[in-house]
Amino acid sequence: MATEKQVTFVIVGGGIAGVTCAEQIASQFPSDEVCLLTASSLVKMVTNFKQVSKTLEEFDVEEQPSRFLEEKYPNLKVIQSAVSLLRAKEHLLQTENGQTFYYKKLCLCSGARPKLLTQDNPHVLGIRDTDSAQEFQKRLSKAKRIVVVGNGGIALELVYEVQGCQVIWAIKDKAIGNTFFDAGAAQFLIPSLESDKKDRSLPCKRARYTTDKTGAGHSGASGELGSALGPDWHGGIDLRGAQQNSSGVHTEYECEVEKIYTQQEFLQSKRSTEKFELGIWPVYVQLTNGKIYGCDFIVSATGVVPNTDPFLHGNNIELAADHGLVVDDHMRTSEQDVYAAGDVCTAGWEPRAHWQQMRLWTQARQMGWYAARCMAADVLEEPIELDFCFELFTHITKFFNYKVVLLGKFNAQGLGQDYELLLRCTKGQEYVKVVLTGGRMMGAILIGDTDLEETFENLILNQMDLSRYGEELLDPNIDIEDYFD
Repeated sequence: MATEKQVTFVIVGGGIAGVTCAEQIASQFPSDEVCLLTASSLVKMVTNFKQVSKTLEEFDVEEQPSRFLEEKYPNLKVIQSAVSLLRAKEHLLQTENGQTFYYKKLCLCSGARPKLLTQDNPHVLGIRDTDSAQEFQKRLSKAKRIVVVGNGGIALELVYEVQGCQVIWAIKDKAIGNTFFDAGAAQFLIPSLESDKKDRSLPCKRARYTTDKTGAGHSGASGELGSALGPDWHGGIDLRGAQQNSSGVHTEYECEVEKIYTQQEFLQSKRSTEKFELGIWPVYVQLTNGKIYGCDFIVSATGVVPNTDPFLHGNNIELAADHGLVVDDHMRTSEQDVYAAGDVCTAGWEPRAHWQQMRLWTQARQMGWYAARCMAADVLEEPIELDFCFELFTHITKFFNYKVVLLGKFNAQGLGQDYELLLRCTKGQEYVKVVLTGGRMMGAILIGDTDLEETFENLILNQMDLSRYGEELLDPNIDIEDYFD
């Protein structure tokens, strides 16, 4: 049944950016109705939030039925439906289940979807939301060999966590984890990839997934993807293959997928001599380095594309080169009263010297929170400054069971040749890298329990000249905090 409704605030997307935005707005305007549209019956909520330092934050992500939000905020209504149409000039939004909303302020937080190697091969799987993670677990339990393609966060976690199944890891770079760290950090982490996995049963703290007792499906009616997984998404999932023993990871560097063969295509191909060596597999992957692997299935973990499709038709919304919705420093798109936050948007302002956008959890939360404040300031006709979280890029995560902290221009992004690096590495314990320009700290990577994050954050923010300390800056026998407190 089609219905029409006037609502002050409409937010699209049940991921971290959308939920954070909706919570902030609902608490600031308790007498206004706030509608959150989500394609999934579950929403992502930030829990155990901890401000580690001025800009560093840690939190868990919990997946909860949407009624949790409605119980917490009486003026917040969660509607499970994807968006079918936006007419921004008329301030009108239609959902697939036939509802029409006339909004005063709209915030688009629809996230991003995996860039799949191919859309129509049942043996190619992308991992993005709870449904796809569970599908992966189901298939893995019967698999003896999988091929993982990609070098970002999900690929890194996957190859480390999978047991009882051989993993062929194809990456286009010279080193693992190129998005997050340099070749030195990759070398530091590789031994843990090759070590015995028996001692890896440490409890996982952050992600917890619950299902609605009603047993409602997760994805929207149109097969829309649910919102992206949280950090440590593999925590509640048994990533075990069909083999008893741990079968290890084999990495193929500097290559991409050239061709994917179905079993039938491969058996009928000219490559008959290889058939006997490769054995019979459901799917075969030919890499650009000439090698071919048969496997049970392929995991495509090659990044994401912003979910902008429902909002573009008939609207004048500016898109960035990466297909994100361009937002200004108040999170506004080029259409009036339409804001955006999280993975779907691209920062269109001139970034501060030590900040860059990366489509990560921390930024989804920060952008969602700031977008809500900008919408509120606009309604109340109050001025608002760009939030402090955009002064310095910071991210805390975990890879291969090590704490990883990224600060500022941690990989010398955009610094050209004009920088120097200081390194400290204790095998199996810690890896510290500092990026300096003209004696001033521009960024850092900290792997392990270094306890240096707050000191380094201060040194990047206050741009103190460190030239006189030279190599001593990273001398483990000197308590660096004493210098700078």
